Amino acid sequence: MTAITEKQNVAPRFHRGGRLAGLFAKGGLLLAILLVTLYGSLSSPVFFTTGNFINILTSMAIVGIVVVGMTFVLVTGGLADLSVPATIACGAILSLALQPEIGAIPAFLVAVALAGACGLINGLLIGYIGVNPIIATLGLGTIILGIVQAAVGGVIVYGADPAIAAFVKSRILGVPLVVLVFLAVAAAGHFVLSSTVWGRWTLATGGNYRAARASTVPVRAVKAGAFVITGLASGLSGGLLGLTLQSARPLVGTGYEFSAITAVVVGGISIMGGFGSVPRAIAGLVLVQLLTNVMVLQGVPTPIQGFVLGLLIAFAVALDVALRRRAVA
Repeated sequence: MTAITEKQNVAPRFHRGGRLAGLFAKGGLLLAILLVTLYGSLSSPVFFTTGNFINILTSMAIVGIVVVGMTFVLVTGGLADLSVPATIACGAILSLALQPEIGAIPAFLVAVALAGACGLINGLLIGYIGVNPIIATLGLGTIILGIVQAAVGGVIVYGADPAIAAFVKSRILGVPLVVLVFLAVAAAGHFVLSSTVWGRWTLATGGNYRAARASTVPVRAVKAGAFVITGLASGLSGGLLGLTLQSARPLVGTGYEFSAITAVVVGGISIMGGFGSVPRAIAGLVLVQLLTNVMVLQGVPTPIQGFVLGLLIAFAVALDVALRRRAVA
């Protein structure tokens, strides 16, 4: 059987699974978001306050930028990028530590660029050499984090430019600047994935790697590019986090990879690649953030919060696997 024939046979089955997942992702997510919102409004008088929603939006923005990058990784079949905590730390620490030497804006740009360079190394290892994504990103992330810790001596780094801090914390028409940056990144990611040749290549690479390669899609570059996007997104997120807090430590990015993966998977993005979109991932992020906020307002212990989110991931993954098996049956 030729590669083209293989593509023709596999694609319809795959798209049937994608449509089933899409229908559930849309209806199920919207219903879940409405139910959580309703419960939150009834269970806590604080939930429907402006201050609470500003906190939710700000927290969602920092994680959401990473979610956009992680969406590309999962759609290409790259499993996950576990170097996110290290690249966030790189962005946060360097954007503050370099301020006295080169200024706030150049420091921020250098921090994001170096985080992107880390993503490029991941991409080369995974896309061109064929290293397992989990091993490559976990290993490189450990190395990067070690370098960052050595560079700052394991201590907290503080900002030295109050003006840039005030700018990052500012609001435009009542909306925090970091939220607007997140919306811009999400819009750009959605456009690339849904309306460009690169986006079609990304979906094709994750859907059927061999068939896409036989159809002259630059699959190795596409898979490598997904990790570059995640590196840049993580660096941007880390830089904004550092400038917002005006302090950063080597472990500042801990947990962000879990939050991003949770949002993407809950949003209906297939863990096996080939199907997904940025809006679905953002919808998953909204659900996770609202659920977390409600649990915090209710005083639910952190271990229990983790248990609930873990169950949510397990359900989403099990559903994805079940729908795909049904589609190829």
